[in-house]
Amino acid sequence: MIARWPGLIQGGKRSDHVGYFGDLFATVCELTGKKLPAGLDSVSFLPELLNRTARQAKHDFLYWEFYEQGGRQAVRFGNYKAIREPMFTGKTSLYDLVKDIGETHDIAARHPELVTKAIRMMDEAHVDDPAWRVPESTANAAVGNSTR
Repeated sequence: MIARWPGLIQGGKRSDHVGYFGDLFATVCELTGKKLPAGLDSVSFLPELLNRTARQAKHDFLYWEFYEQGGRQAVRFGNYKAIREPMFTGKTSLYDLVKDIGETHDIAARHPELVTKAIRMMDEAHVDDPAWRVPESTANAAVGNSTR
């Protein structure tokens, strides 16, 4: 993302803040003085833009679901990204994004505690929604799954 606001945003600054598109909602609310609606997973990154990083809120983790090709889940936490495919029941891969931005070296076998943590986050974050159906074969396999 590139941001420009002469006199307020320092030119040439680079940030390692991890956010996602939904954080624009909280940022615009803060800019306009509007209250952020309850229940949204949105964190304003305005403090980061204005170099007030001591006040910058952070996500504990970011979570995605993909429904195509049998479905998969992904979670980003700290320097790590985990991917479970198929959803709910599949193998979980783990990548260190600082050392491996291309996600080519699965380090799950060396870090089972991080895999367990990632699975817990995926299970916590998933919300059934009638508009976003999990593929039937994956949903059937998940019945009775102790990690859900």
